[in-house]
This record gives sequence, C-alpha cells and structure tokens, in this order.
Amino acid sequence: MLPAMRAVCCLRLGRCMSQAAIGGPSREQRFMVVGLGNHGMSGTRHSVGMTAVNQLARRLNVADQWKTDRRTGADLVTAQLDGVHLVLIKPRQFMNVNGTSVANAAGKFHLSPENIYLLHDELDKPLGKVTLKLGGSARGHNGVRSCIDHLKSDTMTRLLIGIGRPGDKSSVTAYVLGRFTKSEQEALSPVLEKGLDLLLAHIQKRTRAASPVAKSGPVENRV
Repeated sequence: MLPAMRAVCCLRLGRCMSQAAIGGPSREQRFMVVGLGNHGMSGTRHSVGMTAVNQLARRLNVADQWKTDRRTGADLVTAQLDGVHLVLIKPRQFMNVNGTSVANAAGKFHLSPENIYLLHDELDKPLGKVTLKLGGSARGHNGVRSCIDHLKSDTMTRLLIGIGRPGDKSSVTAYVLGRFTKSEQEALSPVLEKGLDLLLAHIQKRTRAASPVAKSGPVENRV
C-alpha cells in the first residue's frame, strides 16, 4: 500500500474508532424504561411500576406490540419518541429478582445504567405524589436493590410513585401486595400521566442538551 493511501486509511480508521469509543449516535439516543413489580400480580400496589409502563406503552401507541423475550426474562416493546429509541420492559420475575431481567436487557441493548429509568412504588409518599430521583440507594425497596446489585450501579433515574402507608404498620406486606381500592384506581391514571410527563420531559431534556449523564443526587422534580 502506498504511504499516502495508508495515511488516509489510518485517518478514517481513527475516526471510526473514536466514534465507537463514545458509543456512536444511536447509543446516545437510546433509553430503557422499566416497570418494576411482581410478574402475574398486575393491579397491586407493589406492581404500580408495571401499570405505569403499560400506560406509557398506550401513550406511545405500542401497547399491542408487547413480546416475551426469553433471553432477558421480560416482556419487551420498543418505541420512538422524537428520534429517541425507547425500550420498555416488564420483568417476568418476582420483585426481589427484577434486576436479573433488567441487567439482561441492558446487555442486549448495550445500555449503561445511566440510561435506564426504573418506575416503582414508594411507601413514604401518599397516592398522588410522584418524584423523579436521580440515582441513589434503594431505601429498602427490594426491586431497586436487585437492579443495583445486578447492574453494579445506583445511577439509574427512578420515578417514585406514591402509594402511601397502611394505618397498621404490621400489615405493610399485605398492603403492598393488595389491590388499589376503587377510589384509588380512579385517582391513579392521572397521577401516572403526571409521572410520565416528568419522565419523558427528562429524557427529552437530556437528548436536546446532549449533556453528560446526570449523576446521583437529590430529587430532580416533583408533582
């Protein structure tokens, strides 16, 4: 190969390697939204994250496209939002091992923890309150702890959906595994819409700004 041709090839190869090193534009524009919960227990308070991701799928007009993926152990669907590729998942596991499916899906779609959003219930917030939190500890939530353990990171952004606490603290397990009351169900849909507004606005803001991923920190937004 002539020296001039070799120089051009090396320059092109260097550019390709540099682009690969930063993940390329497609990876920068991909996010995963996870509805945490107990598979087979939809409609319960502890699985409200799954209810939220189902509502997001309807909002994005892909609710009829869910497919079970054996490799990840989850139900998956993909969608586009203003040029952003979204992967929605619902683990087909019990809550305390949801992280297995999440880590498998992250590997399949080449996603870093910073580009993963976890939607889950929050006992310490009343029904009607939703909060977007940038990383941090599990704070006693078994599904979040499982995700942190399997992804080996606590930088995932989380949408905390308030479900409130029962009057009798001894009945917390029965409470979270129970279904929402009729009045709670009526209030839930608009609450989830507010939460999804927060989540999508955060994704779009990150995409437009093309800024470094958010680090773990205090609450980002509240409704």
